[in-house]
Amino acid sequence: MNTEHTDIYTRITDQIIAALEKCSEANSRWKRPWHCPNMENVLPMNAKTGLHYRGVNVIALWATAQELNYINGLWATFRQWQELGAQVRKGEKSSPVVFWSSREKKGTDHRDTTDPTERDTLLFAKTYHVFNVSQVDGYQEPTKAPLTEDRLLKAEQYFSRVGVTVREATKAFYRGSDDTVYMPPFASFFCKEGYYATLSHEVTHWTGHETRLNRDMKNRFGDDAYALEELVAELGAAFLCAELNVSNEPREDHAVYIKSWLKVLKQDKREIFSAASKAQAACDWLSKASQTERKAA
Repeated sequence: MNTEHTDIYTRITDQIIAALEKCSEANSRWKRPWHCPNMENVLPMNAKTGLHYRGVNVIALWATAQELNYINGLWATFRQWQELGAQVRKGEKSSPVVFWSSREKKGTDHRDTTDPTERDTLLFAKTYHVFNVSQVDGYQEPTKAPLTEDRLLKAEQYFSRVGVTVREATKAFYRGSDDTVYMPPFASFFCKEGYYATLSHEVTHWTGHETRLNRDMKNRFGDDAYALEELVAELGAAFLCAELNVSNEPREDHAVYIKSWLKVLKQDKREIFSAASKAQAACDWLSKASQTERKAA
């Protein structure tokens, strides 16, 4: 593994660990380092391309935004800001993001291989450095069109289309044996947003079933495996709530996992990348399922 690859694993994981440890300090109200209640453009987006960042880049940029009190989710490289007619202020510090690429291993003969999934490839990460719009001068953000659809109605429609079975219970959980999400009654939540944030968490678990993404959940109730799956669900809920423009209020009952998350992340610097990738895959699967159902309707 090359030095740059190892360094980006370490830098981003250490950033998340530091944020988690800060959030777990005594006498402070627990909140995730990926919970940015005042942020505009909630999913981090590249100001030049208009594309949203994905996977671990979302988490890393959210953590930076929370630490530095950025309230806008627009980011771009130094050169991209220049192309937009803006200038990064002198002395501003950049934030790393990862771009994944692949190449075939040297000496591999593919003359008899027509399936690209069978090819022997190396996956590697390239590091880029971006700056938040709060760090630049001279940028005029385009006027946004007002939202025409109620965000909670949008969330309700979204989950109704993905095919998940939801039944009432005294607490929220996903049970694999009957492939069902259980939720407390809607009226038992302090706010509507809290219901959809909790539902997003449990539905992310639901995507791991063998008939969908087939995540390794057979040992989900072992210590480290359970902590990692919970982290996947937490990140999936954060991604979904950002996509649906629903406030993702911290759930105090999930604070109990923070020590387990820290243990897992400190043991292996790649785990946050793995968890974020699996959470992103869950959101991609749900979005596709929602779109497919909408077309069929």
